[in-house]
Amino acid sequence: MCGEEKVSIRRAGQDDSAHLAALAKALWPQQDQEALRQELEGLCTQREAALFLAECGAQAVGFAQCQLRRDYVEGTHSSPVGYLEGIYVCPALRGRHVGLQLLKACENWARTMGCLEFASDCTIENAGSQAFHQKADFTQAARIVCYTKRL
Repeated sequence: MCGEEKVSIRRAGQDDSAHLAALAKALWPQQDQEALRQELEGLCTQREAALFLAECGAQAVGFAQCQLRRDYVEGTHSSPVGYLEGIYVCPALRGRHVGLQLLKACENWARTMGCLEFASDCTIENAGSQAFHQKADFTQAARIVCYTKRL
């Protein structure tokens, strides 16, 4: 897919919404791609959100979505907290540090927004995501089980 070509990371803009949505659809396959495109296009204009695109030449190969959270974030002690809402790298490029580069871009953005902490989450059964977070020096804050109830 990328051969020896270097992957570059840049802040995504509204014009990137179709590429972002295609990558986001791979991460969240249960979501409608057009709805994802509209949501991500809107996030590109919000001050408290940032999206980063990994590219190999002209090909989009990964993305990360981060936002500021001002509500309580498990395990943190400050506000706002930079929060990794989603990250995806095409399978062919995993293990080449593309995800870590995307994460670093998110962390740098959060610092510029005044954050002292950065957080994320993943499902308990997602061993790959857990391994990524550990490799990226995250500390596990908690394991929770969530419940809902119809009213």
